[in-house]
Amino acid sequence: MFEALMIRHTNGATTTRLEQVDPASLPQGDVTVEVAQSSLNYKDALAITRGAPVVRHFPMIPGIDLAGRVLHSDDPVFRPGDQVLATGWGLGEKHWGGLARMARLPGRWLLPHPAGLSGRQVMGIGTAGFTAMLCVMALEDGGITPASGPIIVSGAGGGVGGMAVMLLTQLGYQVVAVTGRAQLQAYLTSLGAAEVLPREALAPTGRPLEKARWAGGIDVAGGEMLATMCASITQGGTVAACGLAGDMALPLTVAPFILRNVRLQGIDSVMCPRPRRMTAWARLARDIDPTRLDSMLHDATLAEVPDLAPRLLAGHIRGRTVVHLSASK
Repeated sequence: MFEALMIRHTNGATTTRLEQVDPASLPQGDVTVEVAQSSLNYKDALAITRGAPVVRHFPMIPGIDLAGRVLHSDDPVFRPGDQVLATGWGLGEKHWGGLARMARLPGRWLLPHPAGLSGRQVMGIGTAGFTAMLCVMALEDGGITPASGPIIVSGAGGGVGGMAVMLLTQLGYQVVAVTGRAQLQAYLTSLGAAEVLPREALAPTGRPLEKARWAGGIDVAGGEMLATMCASITQGGTVAACGLAGDMALPLTVAPFILRNVRLQGIDSVMCPRPRRMTAWARLARDIDPTRLDSMLHDATLAEVPDLAPRLLAGHIRGRTVVHLSASK
C-alpha cells in the first residue's frame, strides 16, 4: 500500500483526502516510479478544491509534476534506480498524478533527472519553470534579445511569472514585473525585476494600440491584460501567452499584428514534444540561478496540501510549493 491524495466525486460532492492505495490499482504504464517530490500548481489547486472540469474522471490522484526513482520499467530507456521527472501529459487530470508516493506512467512521458539539480530544485522548477522557459525560448525564436528592450511579465507573483522574471534576468533582459499584490515588490525585485507595476498598468483603455513600451511579454492571465500587453509591444516584438488566470476571452483587434508586426505565440507545456522538453530542461539546468530559485520555494508534506490549495487560489502563496513525499521535509 502507498499513501496518496485522492479526489472522489460521490453523490454530487467532490472530496479530497489522504488514502492508502493498493499498487495494483495504479493505471496502465510501463514505468513505476517511487515519487520523492511533487509540487502544488494552480491547476492542482483547482482540481483539489473544485474537481471538474480539471479532473476528467474520478477517482483521481492530482499532481501535474513528479520526480523520483524508477522501481520497475518495461521501457528500455529506463532502468530501476534511474532518477526521473515528469510534467504535464494529463497527469492529475486524466492519469493519476504525482501527489502520491507511487506512480505508474508511460516511459515516453519521463525525462532523466537534470544533472546539477536536486530533487527539491527540480520540483521547485516543475511545470511553472518549464513553462517559463518555453516562454523565454519563444521570445528568442521571435528574435528578441536583451538589446531589444524591456520585457513585461504578468502574474509575476505566481509560479510561472516569478520563474520568468528570474530566468529573463539571469539571461540579461530588463524585466518589468506586473502583480496585483503590492506587498510583493521587494520579493520581485530580489528575483531581478527592474520595475514592478500594479495590475492596473495593463488595464484596458479601449484603444486598438497603446504606447509602444515593451519589446516582448510573457502573459499568464489572458483576457484584457493580454490584449493590452499586445497593444503595447514595440515594432516586431513577441508575446508568449501561457495561461488564462484572468479570462479565456481575448478582446483585441488585429492592429498590433498588422501595424507593428507583433507576434503572439501560444505556449502549451502539457503536450510539448519530448525533444523541446529536453532542450528546455537542459536550459533550465544551465540558466537557473540556484540562490534566487531557493528564495522562491516553500516546502510542504502531502498532508498539508489540501489546506494549501485554497490559499494558493486566493493569492496568499507566492512562488513555488514543493511537496515532499517522504515522512519528513
